[in-house]
Amino acid sequence: MSDLIAAIATPPGTGGVGILRLSGPGAIQAAQRVFRPKGPQTLAGAADRHLLYGTVTDQAGQVLDTGLAFVSRAPHSYTGEETAELQCHGSPMVLSLVLEALYAAGARPARPGEFTQRAFLNGKLDLTQAEAVIDLIDAETPSAARQAAGQLTGALARRVEGIYQGLTDIMAHFCAVLDYPDEDIDPFRAQQLEEQLRAQRDALEALLATGRRGQRLAKGIACALIGQPNAGKSSLLNALAGYDRAIVTHIPGTTRDTIEVTVELGGYPFRLVDTAGLRESDDPIEQLGVQRSRAAMAQADLLLLVCDGTQGLLPEDRALLDQALTQTDTILAVNKGDLPDYAPPQPSAPAGEHTLTVVELSAKTGQGLDKLEQALAQLAQRTLPQTEGAAAGELLTNQRQTEAVHRALQAVDRALTALEAGVTPDALLTDAEEALAALGELTGKTVREDITRRIFERFCVGK
Repeated sequence: MSDLIAAIATPPGTGGVGILRLSGPGAIQAAQRVFRPKGPQTLAGAADRHLLYGTVTDQAGQVLDTGLAFVSRAPHSYTGEETAELQCHGSPMVLSLVLEALYAAGARPARPGEFTQRAFLNGKLDLTQAEAVIDLIDAETPSAARQAAGQLTGALARRVEGIYQGLTDIMAHFCAVLDYPDEDIDPFRAQQLEEQLRAQRDALEALLATGRRGQRLAKGIACALIGQPNAGKSSLLNALAGYDRAIVTHIPGTTRDTIEVTVELGGYPFRLVDTAGLRESDDPIEQLGVQRSRAAMAQADLLLLVCDGTQGLLPEDRALLDQALTQTDTILAVNKGDLPDYAPPQPSAPAGEHTLTVVELSAKTGQGLDKLEQALAQLAQRTLPQTEGAAAGELLTNQRQTEAVHRALQAVDRALTALEAGVTPDALLTDAEEALAALGELTGKTVREDITRRIFERFCVGK
């Protein structure tokens, strides 16, 4: 049986309310040692999830605060264990003192993600739902929050389970044929087996196709702002973000490192990356900034080339534009439209698969930002593959999930290839088992300690 853990569940800093959580054997008794309800009722005698008002004390009985408390008994709790929660005023000192009192009452400090890990181990969540918890906490846009919330309710797990059961049915029938040859069980014909396998292959392909869209909805479409120093990249980043995220001066080369901000524009999440001006420099720090800018450019889904409209399209801008269009769709943002000597260029895009969109604007006044947002939304539609029939929460949202589905698809492909080559159906069970194992890793049916450790180490303490 697991031991008793306790942690502060609210973020560091001062707030109106602070929450402490306990989970494990003796959680209610430990909470009762530091919480005294007003009136005759005790925490031990309280109904599940019914708030009680009272005072919070330390191990010596000194009052620390007044607040609320409730209990949840196993298995009807978040972790599946006996749990208790104390709600105090959000003073860091008060919360620290109450936590010390809970330690004195028999609890130990919880590790990052340990509450959710226990929920997984006790069958309250699968691994996709556990990942959704931290994705929901980290969500920076409405679309990311909606995707994580849907996944937390089990939407992705249910989709995977349908494929898992389909493969299980194939295996179960053949195992019955092999194990009980004297029973009146009709063996699969090769054609029937092929139809079954192709149905699951199609389902796996459709699920795998959601990975690109899901990861970008969760993290944002990577859009690097590139250009010459003092073109207005940082000013444009601040204008799109709605606050001063990057330092802006008239001194060229102010931005020395990449700066990121996640925003929703035109209904799509974007991870905007402000980069250092791309120019030759003898300054070693600026050189490092340029290297990081080029790395951000290479990793971007979209590129936003910012040029100074009072200077025209400089040869350096033209060269950078040509390079950008060999990589991905690009927007040329002609900035400083508020200045009297503004003379925007109208370059033509070279023939190729990538598009060029020209937008005239002023990052200083906000002129043209609506047109830029529209252009970004149009390119986002190209960047984000459409996933037919995939509801919120049914998308693969990280590399671990994508790799698991890819391995399952490869195993089914091997089975189909072997079937076409005339291999007896019973010999295909190994490939079907590998597909099931890969899907089991996705949801946690097949538990690997290294996978679960990597997942839960992303969590904060208290969740």
